[in-house]
Amino acid sequence: MSSEDATALRAIPLFAKLTDRAVSLLGGVAIVRPVSRGTTLFLQDEPADRFFVLLDGWVKLYRLTRDGTEAVVHVIGPAESFAEAAMFADGKFPVCAEAVTDARVLTLTADGFARCLREDDRIAFGMLGSLSVRLRHLVTQIEQLQVQPAPQRVAAFLMRVCPPGDGPAQFQLPFDKALIARRLGMQPETLSRALAKLRAVGVETQGLTVSVAERASLRAMAEAGEEE
Repeated sequence: MSSEDATALRAIPLFAKLTDRAVSLLGGVAIVRPVSRGTTLFLQDEPADRFFVLLDGWVKLYRLTRDGTEAVVHVIGPAESFAEAAMFADGKFPVCAEAVTDARVLTLTADGFARCLREDDRIAFGMLGSLSVRLRHLVTQIEQLQVQPAPQRVAAFLMRVCPPGDGPAQFQLPFDKALIARRLGMQPETLSRALAKLRAVGVETQGLTVSVAERASLRAMAEAGEEE
């Protein structure tokens, strides 16, 4: 693991409060590899013998229903860990994971992680903190899907992928609008209508390119409690 990747780990809740020694231990058993768009990282019900940290790119987590329909559970972005809970639960992945862009993934096996835990028990507390953050995120996500109107949900997603800062911005959506719609729990036509409504706060889209006249206005829309 490179020094740049070790630094990137510090941005992830799972590793943020670990000592340099703990990060070094994890780096010694971690595997960093590039994956191409469309690569399957694991399948639903496979043995959960590893977990992952996404260093670059985007990965979708989804479940397959009995009729073969794909239900998107979450889309993982850079500096997020995933599948760590499954590794310590019933031993099976509850979802499938697929790279939706070219990506770089850090993998930690259960055996390697267990060795690190025996060397430094503070790693376990880091994992508990990470799972707590993930739980709060899921609660927020459920609230968004049940309560927030579509334009507000779309605005919140755009703020997530928008470059940080103030003033105007232009950026590319990380993956296609059909997946964005499924991630936000809406139909593609609902997403299109929501994007049209966001023109009122200075948001324009052309294909996957998004132009924002003023990030503060988009941020205010994302945080608003108004109804459609």
